[in-house]
Amino acid sequence: MADHDSPISLQGGGTLAKQIVTAEEGGHWPVPEGTILASGVRRIAALCVDVVIVTTILSVASRGRIIDAWNLTLWGSSNFHYALAMASLIFVAHWLYWRLTGLRYSRSLGQRMFGIAVLSEDGSAMTSKMWDQRALRKLIFLIPIINIVQGIQELMRISQRHTHQSNIDLHVGSIVAHADSLPPANRKHIK
Repeated sequence: MADHDSPISLQGGGTLAKQIVTAEEGGHWPVPEGTILASGVRRIAALCVDVVIVTTILSVASRGRIIDAWNLTLWGSSNFHYALAMASLIFVAHWLYWRLTGLRYSRSLGQRMFGIAVLSEDGSAMTSKMWDQRALRKLIFLIPIINIVQGIQELMRISQRHTHQSNIDLHVGSIVAHADSLPPANRKHIK
């Protein structure tokens, strides 16, 4: 058997299975062996923790007036500007929270609590512009009713893609993985 050539030749070495996975990645970062990509459930739980953290801080800081953002009768009255101000405050605070925690820790506090981190598709740290875009796109999850529909769509996308990327991840160019499963070179910026 050893004296003849195999009819199957592998370019670049490795097993056939590894080469198939590499070919399917279509230009994405080749996920190192042992890296565990974050599930949709873990990501939703982290998002819920983030929203609770920011909303609690806003509630204390506004002495409970932040609730006016969800007051439908106030939205329909001539004093709707109070509701608009509180809704604007919610959006700005969440955007700042996701952006600043992303820049500082490479993840939000909720993601940190669940042991997940956000990286660029190539495995490097995300840039400031990427965090801006990611934080802005996550604001859709703060709008009642739309957040449920969008959440279901994102969960479906995460479960359908081998890279576990949501539509937000695809747009920004990010991957969400378990922080402890990443190789040391890719986790040096994660705090």
